[in-house]
Amino acid sequence: MTDLVAQQILNWLTLGSIYALVAVGFSLLFGVLNIIHFSHGDVSLMSPFLALGLVQALGAGAGGISSPAAMVAFAIVAIALTGLLGVLLDILIIQRFRTAPAMMALVATVALGIVLRELIRHLFPNGSNPHAFPRLVTGDAMLFGFRVPAFNATAILVAIVAVSLLFLMLNRTRLGLHIRAVSLDRDAARLMAINPGRVFRATFFIASAIGAIGGLFFSSYAGMVRFDFSIDIGLIGFSAAVVGGLGSMPGAIIGSLLISGLDTLVQATVPNGASYRLVFVFLLVIGVLVFKPAGLLGRTVTEKV
Repeated sequence: MTDLVAQQILNWLTLGSIYALVAVGFSLLFGVLNIIHFSHGDVSLMSPFLALGLVQALGAGAGGISSPAAMVAFAIVAIALTGLLGVLLDILIIQRFRTAPAMMALVATVALGIVLRELIRHLFPNGSNPHAFPRLVTGDAMLFGFRVPAFNATAILVAIVAVSLLFLMLNRTRLGLHIRAVSLDRDAARLMAINPGRVFRATFFIASAIGAIGGLFFSSYAGMVRFDFSIDIGLIGFSAAVVGGLGSMPGAIIGSLLISGLDTLVQATVPNGASYRLVFVFLLVIGVLVFKPAGLLGRTVTEKV
């Protein structure tokens, strides 16, 4: 029984870490741009397809590179490419909605997500079918004095390091100061010789790259990747950010842990819980928003008209 509880706690922390990597991207983009980038989940799930594409192209060209070290190297390249993809989408599409009504940006990014999924489905070899995705890390490791699967330990530690570096960047670096200045008042930031366009592009790169890490670990956790995985991870990541309070990165982490905890609990205790887990998850989201519309750590903004 103790081993079962320990396994469920490990699953909770692993899923919570993966969800948090996607959720903080939603909160970061909303906090800076005040735009709900609903296709962020689809951008994040481009990374495992990019990694597999690199394996098939470069690996085959080099005589079939398939070692774990090579897969990790391809994953790092995929993270960088996903970050650049986020910047490209901002330049081509999203920047046109920065001053538009929120509903226009929401609809546009929903449509953009559909476009990305369909591009994968039609351009990636056998894109409509599931593709096996390897464990990025194998074996066992010691985590807080306990022997656990190395993959779970790595996912948790990578999430902690990535989010910690993000907080340090936002609070201790010049770029972080510029991001916070633009998020508070773009016009005042311009008067201080800060280029909002560059800040937006840097923010999109950071948010997309962190989301890409979550996409890679999510696919590795599931053992496969599908073109429509981004729907689930996108909705869950967005819901976690909403539960915690859009624009609050600590809130996004708390929301991710709450959702992953409920997800794990339902699968462990409810008969056929895997089929009903999202029902309970979104009931939680509805319940939080009914009693705390701004989210757990969000602040209600009053507009004077």
